[in-house]
Amino acid sequence: MAESRVKRRFVAGAKCPKCKAMDSIVLFKVNGVETVECIDCDYSEQQSDGKVAKQAGGDVIGVFKP
Repeated sequence: MAESRVKRRFVAGAKCPKCKAMDSIVLFKVNGVETVECIDCDYSEQQSDGKVAKQAGGDVIGVFKP
C-alpha cells in the first residue's frame, strides 16, 4: 500500500496568531482543503477551495486571517 506525502510549504514572514512565533507557519492542501499549522504549537486552521476562491482573485495559495 503506497502512502502519499503531503507537500508542506513554509510561509515566509508569517507569525503564528497563537504563540506569536515567527516563520513557524506551514501551508498544505489535502483533498481540496487548505490548512495552516504552526510547527511550534498546536495552532491549526482549515478552509475549503470554495471559501478561498470567493475571497481571493488571481494566483493565491490561501487566504487566512492571522
